[in-house]
Amino acid sequence: MSAAARMIRSSHFMNAVTRPGSATCEKLDGLIHNQDVTELLFSGAHVWVRVEGSEAVLGLSDYLQDQMGDITRLEVSDLGDLLRAGGRMGRVESEEASSPLEAPLSGEVVEVNPEALGNPDLINSDPYGAGWLLRMRIEDQRELDELISEEDYAELTTEV
Repeated sequence: MSAAARMIRSSHFMNAVTRPGSATCEKLDGLIHNQDVTELLFSGAHVWVRVEGSEAVLGLSDYLQDQMGDITRLEVSDLGDLLRAGGRMGRVESEEASSPLEAPLSGEVVEVNPEALGNPDLINSDPYGAGWLLRMRIEDQRELDELISEEDYAELTTEV
């Protein structure tokens, strides 16, 4: 397990939103919801990151959507907003829970997914595909070192 994964495990990660009777999604050969997640990075706040050059696409992990149940409302930062790693980037709500969304990286929001905002259930049905939240320009590539691999994230979420 990486140093970043150990740090996340010992910090706020264990304060995940939980819902009675929920279970984590089973993974087969790096695929979840038919999406290859092996190249994604994850934050302790259950946000996934797909790096595309100097930009990153962000979304909510399958684990978080499973824990929350059916997503009913989603708020994310606006186009042009400057995010700070660890700062608020929105809010997600379900009938069972509500949770602020924490930005995993610092940078400017360059695109917001209107389909996910209009149909928050996309986060439940396709969290690593059509349910992405926003695209941002990465301000400091070194912040990527604070994120963990899909393998480490899967290990942490099975221990919760």
